[in-house]
Amino acid sequence: MGLSGKQRDVALARARTVMQAESEAIRSAERHLGDEFLAAADAVIQALEQRGRVCVTGVGKARLIGDKISATLASTGTHSYTLHPVEAIHGDLGMLCAEDVVIGLSKSGGSELVRVLPLAREVGCTVILLTATPDSKAAQHADIVLNIGDTPEACPLGLAPSSSTAAMLALGDALALTVMELRSFGREDYATRHPGGALGRSLMKAQEIMRTGADCPAVHEDATLADCYEAMVKAPRKAGAAAIVDGEGLLQGILTHGDFFRLFENMEKLVQRPVRELMTQHPKRVNAQDRAADALNLMRRHAIDEIAVVDDGGKLLGIIDIQDLIGSGFSVLDQP
Repeated sequence: MGLSGKQRDVALARARTVMQAESEAIRSAERHLGDEFLAAADAVIQALEQRGRVCVTGVGKARLIGDKISATLASTGTHSYTLHPVEAIHGDLGMLCAEDVVIGLSKSGGSELVRVLPLAREVGCTVILLTATPDSKAAQHADIVLNIGDTPEACPLGLAPSSSTAAMLALGDALALTVMELRSFGREDYATRHPGGALGRSLMKAQEIMRTGADCPAVHEDATLADCYEAMVKAPRKAGAAAIVDGEGLLQGILTHGDFFRLFENMEKLVQRPVRELMTQHPKRVNAQDRAADALNLMRRHAIDEIAVVDDGGKLLGIIDIQDLIGSGFSVLDQP
């Protein structure tokens, strides 16, 4: 049984109210950005330079938001972990090191953090507090207080954490990503922390997927067509092409199975001819540092199944077969 017309109107109105309230909470937190935020970013960077980490702690819904902030920090190059305040006072306080920065989350500033934060400072940690109550008890034990602003919760009862947690999450992300930029954490660094799934594939380098050694058949440009075919047949993995190189290993051309089929009618006359007379000159290629996804896009654009991988000087390093890409999870149906 579906919603009635009136229920639909009420539901959509509530959804819009919630999103507007949470949006306003984030804007309120933005308006409070200033010197304290800069001090927090600097404290995190200083901790990392001293081989310290970021400890994120909170209770209830704030703790769940803290888990997300900690995960964002970790994935963007800032060593981070979470600590439950209750577990902390029962032994887990030993996880803290003097070089660490502690980020506490509490809207009211009157939670169990009141016991944990002074203990963290005794260890030697710098304490940052995200709160809507900058004059709270917890704030008195913080070195840096980031005010999220005091906006009403989006909950119809005004009770369930919603607007406040949205503001905490946005402020935590702002801190994590600001530190990321200030530390010049780039795409290469990001790729090493996200090797799996579509994200990892989008950042994979050509050199990570290319075939090398015996799996990359290559012959000198003076080799015969028969030599070239033999090199392809003897490759341990089925090879759909052979690269043609000069005496210095520089890529000169490529010969594919398709080329052999097109030459088949005159094979007897051709097998003793040098491959340089038959190869595709100036073949498509990618640099070893190029993304594998870029190699796939180039292959798809030119309707080819193999592409050579070279270094900055054009020296052959390997070859990528379309099957290598498919085997690594790429799809020829993916949009570039």
